[in-house]
Formats: sequence, C-alpha cells, structure tokens
Amino acid sequence: MTITVTGATGHLGQLILRELKGQDVRAVARRPEAVDGVEARLGDYDRPETLTGALAGTDTLVFVSASEAGKRLPQHRNVIDAAIEAKVGRIVYTSITHADTNPIPLAPEHKATEELIQASGIPYTFLRNNWYLENYTGNLGATVENGAVLGAAGNGRIAAATRADFAAATAVVATTEGHENKAYELGGDQAFTLAELADAIAQRFGKPVVYRDLPADEYQAALESFGVPAGFAHILAQVDVTIAQGSLDVVTGDLSRLIGRPTTTVAEFLQKL
Repeated sequence: MTITVTGATGHLGQLILRELKGQDVRAVARRPEAVDGVEARLGDYDRPETLTGALAGTDTLVFVSASEAGKRLPQHRNVIDAAIEAKVGRIVYTSITHADTNPIPLAPEHKATEELIQASGIPYTFLRNNWYLENYTGNLGATVENGAVLGAAGNGRIAAATRADFAAATAVVATTEGHENKAYELGGDQAFTLAELADAIAQRFGKPVVYRDLPADEYQAALESFGVPAGFAHILAQVDVTIAQGSLDVVTGDLSRLIGRPTTTVAEFLQKL
C-alpha cells in the first residue's frame, strides 16, 4: 500500500513522515529537495498542474491541510480534483474540531473541504484536530520574561495536544483498516484554560507567569505590536472569542484511543522545552 503525504515539509507533515518510517511512503511538497529519507515529488497546492502526477499511484493520501487561512479552499480544491484524476484510493484529511458546526473562524474552510471530499466519492477519514500545544510556545521565552500569557479566551477550555500526538494518530489511521468514512474528534485528554497554562509555565520555569485576559480588540492590537499581520491577528483574536464560548473544549478520547496511550499533558510537554 502506497501512502502519499502532502505538505511534507511542514511541522505536522514532517512528523507524520517520521511516524510512517518503514512504510511504502512518498512525500509531496513545494520543495521536494527539502525532504530526506523518502521519495519526494513536487506538488504545489497553488499549481494544480503539479498535483495529479504527484499523487499518481497513491492508495492512501494523507492530505495535510494548507497553512494560510483564507486561501485554503481553492488550494484544497486543487488537491481533491487531482486526487480524483489520479484515482487515489482513500483520503485522510487533517481538519479542525467539529468542522461542520464550530463557530471558530478557521472552521468554514475545513467544512467546505470536507464537503468537497465527500462529493468526490473517494473513501475518506476526517481527523478533526484540536489546537496544537505548540501554538502557545512559539514565543515562550518572551512569555516567561514578561510574566504573562495574553489572550481573549476568558475561562474557555482548550483540548490541545502536541503535533507529535496528532501525527501518531494520523499514521495509525493511514496504516490500518476500519476508518472509512469516519470523522474523529482529536484532542488532548485534559482540556485547560489559559490561566492554567500560565500556571504550568510558571511552575516549569520557576518564575511568576499569569494570564491576562483582554478584550478581543486589545488582544488583536497586542498581537500586531508583536509583528503579527493585522488580518491574522484579527483571526487569532476571534478564535479566542470562540474559545471562551467553548469551541475547543472537546474531549472525546479519540486521540488517545488511536495512539494507544494517554495524550501528552501540558506539564510533560513543557518539561521537554
């Protein structure tokens, strides 16, 4: 069985390839020369002419969603059209928590993508990934130095997990049977608030860190002051508004059941940093 992983040079794609080591696996990426250890083909979501050939001979396509919010749907349509033309046997798509009903601003593109996949007639599995723990550690040094986690999520809980946990689940689904036309709601075993995250960071580094809950517009302004582009800062602020409403407080146990172990806790994750 040949497994093809798209987006193979991204953070998640690289981890999925690592989990699939030893399988008949191919990588598809904009920069195939950056992929080590497996056959890599050029496949650019923005260049549909590169995709059909890249997906030829694929039994299971691990379709890692594009990374640019607002641009995903046409990119994803290109991949799905190519999968149909290449006669791909199955699609495993990395989606978002409750993509079909979630008010989070990132969900509509995933919902539309899921609908396109369903309409394609290709057997599918939707891996509806919750937030990555890594989303909160990109500027961990500044967080510890300033003694604050900023956000607009109130007391909303987040069932985040590590990219490695999500990658492990993806590999299981890609290499085993019984997942056809299913959607898994994947996330951590224990949801947490941003105040609890701040406390975990404080304990890990032995310095006071608190959570500062801001109005959405002030949080957006803070993000922009850190160099986040205005459009993306707006999306992130609105994401937090929906987190306060429960958009990512989704604990199902699907992830730990797939990987056969508990998901990585916040404390365990921070201990490795």
